[in-house]
Amino acid sequence: MRQYTLLSIILVLLLTACHNRQAQTVQQPERDTIPLMVMQIRKCARLNTAEYHLHKIITHHDNVRLKGQFLNHDYDVSLPMSQRKVAIPMDAVVKAYIDFSGFSEQNVVRQGNRIRLILPDPQVELVSTKIDHDNIRRRVSLVRSNFSDAELAAYERQGSDEIMNNISSLGIDDMAKESATHLLVPMLQRLGFKAEDIVITFMKENDRQQDVLKKGGFHEN
Repeated sequence: MRQYTLLSIILVLLLTACHNRQAQTVQQPERDTIPLMVMQIRKCARLNTAEYHLHKIITHHDNVRLKGQFLNHDYDVSLPMSQRKVAIPMDAVVKAYIDFSGFSEQNVVRQGNRIRLILPDPQVELVSTKIDHDNIRRRVSLVRSNFSDAELAAYERQGSDEIMNNISSLGIDDMAKESATHLLVPMLQRLGFKAEDIVITFMKENDRQQDVLKKGGFHEN
């Protein structure tokens, strides 16, 4: 009877030890999970994180001007009935993405149970543009020639350049970063990290933080 009692006690102790070891594994992710995590992130290769559909009206107007000098006075006048105007509706698709092809263990900082990922900064590209030719509006004086296809194509390129030059005002970078965070945090939780122990930053942010640290501005926890 004592043998069975002793055996039962040993089994209970073994099960308790096994349970405690499993609990520790969940609470303290093993270092070996880092290569697995890096591999899973690199599988994304290029992660599309945000997309904008934009509508823009490209406008242009010009007129014939007469310039010269008369009696030692310069003159620059617009000739009457010489104006041309055009309004070109254009639809554009802009996408933000993060390129993980170069992501490695150097992008991961592990401090005990805490983990910090340093991600590449989002990149933005103009995916497509489409001109609504049916709704182009032109006003051309009788003494002027109509807009040529080459001129309209040049105005379209100018419109595309304006979209890319003003892309920062759309907040697409912040949306891309937020989307990447929402994707990666659950994956890290599945590897055993707690949400409060996960920090995700991006290259430029990390560089600024390092500059401040070097100057003694604040201390990283």
